[in-house]
Amino acid sequence: MATRLNMLPEDCLSTILSLTSPADACRLTIASSSLRSAAESNTVWDRFLPSDLPRIISRAHSQLDFSSKKQLYFQLCDSVLVDGGIRSFSLNKVSGKKCCLLSARALSISLSNEPNHWSWATHSESRFSEVIELKTIPSIEIEGRIDTENLSPDTTYGAYLVIKVSDRAFGMDSIPSETSVSTNECSVTNTAYLCPLDNKKQQLESLFFMNRRRMMEKRVVEGEGRRPSKREDGWMEIELGEFFVGEKSEEVKMNLMEVKGHQLKGGLIIEGIEVRPKC
Repeated sequence: MATRLNMLPEDCLSTILSLTSPADACRLTIASSSLRSAAESNTVWDRFLPSDLPRIISRAHSQLDFSSKKQLYFQLCDSVLVDGGIRSFSLNKVSGKKCCLLSARALSISLSNEPNHWSWATHSESRFSEVIELKTIPSIEIEGRIDTENLSPDTTYGAYLVIKVSDRAFGMDSIPSETSVSTNECSVTNTAYLCPLDNKKQQLESLFFMNRRRMMEKRVVEGEGRRPSKREDGWMEIELGEFFVGEKSEEVKMNLMEVKGHQLKGGLIIEGIEVRPKC
């Protein structure tokens, strides 16, 4: 096949390759040295970049430095800070679909400006200048909002709360939090625990506190009781829900609330809420 493609003019080749995918174009540069020039051309990679690229570049927190559209594509895949550094924008490396991470500063967190309850601090593993850590509070209310015009159409997205749990954390496992993702047309609810599953702790609770746990779970909406899972960047995430992005722009609300347990809790570190395409 590569031999037949070699017979075509380079501009024609570039047009054909632009109708494939970023992954296909990268594979061709490796598979055939004769096709490398066409596969790396700006014609190909310009097609893989978002249609609103000028607006994205104008939102960048610092100037982007690139010499080709392919270089720009992979720079965006590594994520760039936008909107004054309170959001992070990236592209899915395989599909080119848009991803967004809202920092804690871009979220609405109840009592977040009360130093007795929350503290803002830097974190060496965060891409943002600040994260927020829970000191002590009886209830948690977190909301993030995003307009679907900042995402890729015809795509199912998942929303994930990105967190860490400090060694001194307490009170976060007594009752599941309620999660929801809402659009103009629908709202999806579920439940999640803020602490990862501890098998030893679970065994002790099964022996001594199972009746209490069941009683507490009846206070919240029915759900799966999801647990945080590890991410490649060293953080953990809890899926809040999913939604579909159509052609019409609308606002999506993403929430996590724990307001029914009335137990003091602390030690939760929040980086933000990530919105990315579902696999």
